[in-house]
Amino acid sequence: MLRLILLIILILAVLGSVPMWPYSAGWGYGPSGALGLILLILLILILMKRV
Repeated sequence: MLRLILLIILILAVLGSVPMWPYSAGWGYGPSGALGLILLILLILILMKRV
């Protein structure tokens, strides 16, 4: 249950960090790339039954 909640929170964080507003256009893909990497690592750990 905790894994599902954590996964949903990380997915929402990745979607929220996509640079779509004018002030965040200069950020590039840094914020969403970092959160995407965390999400990918978490998914791998969940699939390997480590978390």
